[in-house]
Amino acid sequence: MTSFTFMRMGLVAILGLLVTACAGLPSSAEMPPASELEAEPYEIGVGDTISIHVWRNPELGQSIVVRPDGYISMPLMGDVKAEGKKPEQLAAEISDNLGEFIRTPEVTVMVTNPLSKEFRNRIRVTGQVGAPQSVAFQPGMTVLDVVLMAGGVTDFAADNRAILHREINGEYKSFGLDLEAILTDGDMRTNHSLQPGDVISVPRKQLFRGEL
Repeated sequence: MTSFTFMRMGLVAILGLLVTACAGLPSSAEMPPASELEAEPYEIGVGDTISIHVWRNPELGQSIVVRPDGYISMPLMGDVKAEGKKPEQLAAEISDNLGEFIRTPEVTVMVTNPLSKEFRNRIRVTGQVGAPQSVAFQPGMTVLDVVLMAGGVTDFAADNRAILHREINGEYKSFGLDLEAILTDGDMRTNHSLQPGDVISVPRKQLFRGEL
């Protein structure tokens, strides 16, 4: 056996070890489905637009943006702290305060433009896609939807090594995605439903893996 053959065998072995070491991400099939994750109750934040309705007292109702200091201004009441409160909590507080001026007020509060949570409720796709971007989350959105919105993968994408990063119990965990199977073979096993905050990254092909 020639020295060239030994060198070739050694190179193949090294490449095999590198590929094995880099293939340690769990499949996204192992992650909890988005539908199993309970949505947290919404808390009003700075910049949110809220609609306040006082039954039988339309002059007290209004649509108002929460100020940078976290307060809103209400007729008869003045400034009211809104930031950090659930809509029903704020409605109860306004109702209690208005009880000093009108009889048995019935108040409802709705968040009509949740601007403070806009960036938290987004999906990001980065790396070797046509147009890396951040998109607003919509219920039912899948991996394929977001990749297509980003213009698909580039010619340099290692699409069988894509990664989904998801926040679970306060920390991000990474799961393998096979975009090649999804886009080329129609294999939807890793075309999972997404949830707010998910990040999809598509790496570049690498020479040592034999991808170029």
